[in-house]
Amino acid sequence: MIPLRRFTSRVLPVDDQDRVLLLYGFEPARPDERFWFTIGGALEEGETLQEAAARELREEVGIRAEVSEFTGPYGTSTVEFSFAQYAVTQDQTFFAVRVGAAEVSFDDMEEIEKATTVGHRWWSAEELDATDEVVHPADLAHMLRGITEGGGPA
Repeated sequence: MIPLRRFTSRVLPVDDQDRVLLLYGFEPARPDERFWFTIGGALEEGETLQEAAARELREEVGIRAEVSEFTGPYGTSTVEFSFAQYAVTQDQTFFAVRVGAAEVSFDDMEEIEKATTVGHRWWSAEELDATDEVVHPADLAHMLRGITEGGGPA
């Protein structure tokens, strides 16, 4: 495995029903182990976290938002996982953006993302609490309540 350190911006798009948009996919080496995950990715050179959030939202699900529309951060963490040939250590910061009843499109995803993302869904905090499916991050329902119930950024 090739070690890779990434600094990422994670996006929590919230619709007018207080649901968060998540993607559904898998790691290439384990296609039968599916999980739900947030939109986002690594910062490009010279980008702020909020600029990366806006770019990733547009690239991964086709939703456009201005940098100034993002709120947060609502959480930060460091996670370790494998993806393809990489052993990833990822520092991640979570931002929210209100998107109303946005249409989702995978048209501008990178090829590896298209190959490993098989769906999307809008989730309420209650649905996140009740599911037995794997969701990353595990405390997403709590984060979503902080956004929708006015708890404010972390």
